Amino acid sequence: MKLTLGFSPCPNDTWIFEAMVHGRIDTEGIEYDWSLGDVEELNQRAVNSSVDITKMSFHAYAYAAQDYIILDSGSALGRNNGPIVVSRTKIYPDELNEAVIAIPGKYTTANLLFSIFWPQAVKKREYLFSDIPEAVLSGEADAGLIIHETRFTYKSLGLLEVADTGELWEKMTAMPVPLGCIVIHRKISEDIAHKVSRTIRRSIEYANAHPGASYEFIKKNASEINEDVMKQHISLFVNNYSLTLGKSGRTAIEKLYSFATEKKIIPQLPECIFLIR
Repeated sequence: MKLTLGFSPCPNDTWIFEAMVHGRIDTEGIEYDWSLGDVEELNQRAVNSSVDITKMSFHAYAYAAQDYIILDSGSALGRNNGPIVVSRTKIYPDELNEAVIAIPGKYTTANLLFSIFWPQAVKKREYLFSDIPEAVLSGEADAGLIIHETRFTYKSLGLLEVADTGELWEKMTAMPVPLGCIVIHRKISEDIAHKVSRTIRRSIEYANAHPGASYEFIKKNASEINEDVMKQHISLFVNNYSLTLGKSGRTAIEKLYSFATEKKIIPQLPECIFLIR
């Protein structure tokens, strides 16, 4: 059986999937026709129901939940890893409502978190995540919402932190920040879905046990190829929640959707959104 699979070129995703797509582990008889894409491109594929398995933002999932279910393995949740709002000159958080904000995509979880805390900030412009620092430095935007590798490099560019949305989320909920998930199409049987989830976990465990095996694949695809940045990225975004969401991970996701639904940022979700035994 062959399934289509999409994930991003970011170090955390290439770390998770390298062993799986290169035949280093038991895939339980499933082959993967895989492709890479920016987070917003992956989101759009899922909203269009055009891929079997994909990484996507938790925000975008709200618009694809009727077709997909969240797997137990592969997600990006954690603490101290939320999207950061940055600026070129000093801006205070209460000034963001009137500022032009560069965002990494309408359906990113970064935009969802930002919208929860600054619902009146509507002057937004969409950019590829890696282009946001330059948009802020050039004055195209007053502030930018940075994710992925850029959260490790913005200080070296001279950008200033305005607010940390992950820190705000953790203070408000005492829960980890849900960022991205791995989903599988509901047309695929539950048995196959569990095989895929087990394979993703196995792939992560292989990467953790053999960190050198995936290095070239990660370096080839990372937009920020500094080795220290790659290591920081992986250690921050690949953790125990990537192995299994568990009850605490699912609770954090449900809380995010509860806030977003209450504020009418997202539509109502189906009753069943998690693949659980």
